[in-house]
Amino acid sequence: MASIAVKNLNNETVGSFELLDSVFSAPINEELLWEAVRHYGAGERSGTHKTKGRAEVSGAGRKLWKQKGTGRARIGSIRSPLWRHGGTVHGPVPRSYAWVMPRKKLLGALRSALAAKLRDNEIIVVEDFTLPEAKTKTLRKSLVGLEVLKSALLIDFAIGESLDRSARNLANTELLPAHLVHPFHLLRYQKVVVSRPALEKLQQAAKPQRKELAS
Repeated sequence: MASIAVKNLNNETVGSFELLDSVFSAPINEELLWEAVRHYGAGERSGTHKTKGRAEVSGAGRKLWKQKGTGRARIGSIRSPLWRHGGTVHGPVPRSYAWVMPRKKLLGALRSALAAKLRDNEIIVVEDFTLPEAKTKTLRKSLVGLEVLKSALLIDFAIGESLDRSARNLANTELLPAHLVHPFHLLRYQKVVVSRPALEKLQQAAKPQRKELAS
């Protein structure tokens, strides 16, 4: 069973955390990660596209001229899709693009993402996110001290108001509670800074169940 150093926000080692091999040494399934990213993106699509059908465009419903005797093509309504400003046939309507990804596959993708981050030394475990003051400058200084120089995902067990106020204006940084972490978030950011309680929750959530181990 591997372990990872636990640090404080001053980049001082204060302990270690035991990592489950079934989670952090799991094989990295790139196809499963790709599917998980598609799943997240589909859920984020707004799906608010809309065109007006024949019954929704403006215009009277009366017949423009009689059916026969004029020498012109027959027409029933000015709102016909054949006419300019007429309704759209089979146009897009508001809908959800979200689809359900099986829980086992989603947890498998989470294990793959965590294993990939550990392999690339991109996981930093901190004891907690307790700050002396709720300021963006203070949190930024701590992250620079932890060698977080580009983008970062901050994960805590529960988001307190002080941490939320400190992180909301940091560029290329996202703060999430542990129960909302998706494999997409882990892949999107270069570094993952996670508190010890949040990592415990993530590890327990991603741990394979007995049925998965048996298969």
